[in-house]
Amino acid sequence: MEFETTIRLAVFLGLFALFGTLEALLPRRKRRAPQARRWITNWAISIADTVTLKLVAIAVPFVAVGAAIDAQNNGYGLLNQIAAPAWAKVVFAVLFFDFAIWAQHLITHKIPVLWRFHRVHHADRDLDVSTAIRFHPIEIALSMALKIGLVYLIGPSALAIILFEVILNGTAMFNHANIRLPLPLDAVMRRVLVTPDMHRVHHSDKRSEHDSNYGFSLSIWDRMFGTYIAQPAKGHDEMTIGLQWQDDRPNRIGWSLFLPFRK
Repeated sequence: MEFETTIRLAVFLGLFALFGTLEALLPRRKRRAPQARRWITNWAISIADTVTLKLVAIAVPFVAVGAAIDAQNNGYGLLNQIAAPAWAKVVFAVLFFDFAIWAQHLITHKIPVLWRFHRVHHADRDLDVSTAIRFHPIEIALSMALKIGLVYLIGPSALAIILFEVILNGTAMFNHANIRLPLPLDAVMRRVLVTPDMHRVHHSDKRSEHDSNYGFSLSIWDRMFGTYIAQPAKGHDEMTIGLQWQDDRPNRIGWSLFLPFRK
């Protein structure tokens, strides 16, 4: 779709600015590290991710949306073999990919070589909207490869993939944001969506807690598969965010990018 990149970039930048502003007005926790340095590092990692996906697109020669168009043109995938309303196929595809990303997230915690890359995300000692874009480029490339494979498996429309990606990016920024929601509102929202308080548990330094609450968008998967933890043991104000590197190293771009290759 011609305007896919423009639409996704506009929504992303708008939501990043919105949640960044709300963090300044309604912070949930005090910051432990200088914001400017963390944001420079996290944005640098995100730019490296973008460059990596561009290289992937050259090699593949398309990513998820292009794969969806190719699958539809050639009749590949489950949804291209069945008769159903277009809206029903879109809803199914968004739900399917949301579950797939939940499952992928769980697997990155369970397989040691994948955890080495995913821990770049978890090494951040503060949790805010910029943490949502802090993923190692190799993890991003592997995630895209999985998405392309699943696109050919179920054959969603390009619209469904764009909608899923916009929802995923938006909800990831929301639930990583350092925003204080009223507790009654949080209790209602987390019945369906992953809230900042719910996802913060996932960034605890305690293994039992960061191996929980894997969802990015919908909270139902964690409840369904028994990986849901409502609150951190120490409470949100006293819990420690990050991993064993409780110093300045996670704020350094070089250290963060080479973290998967360190002993």
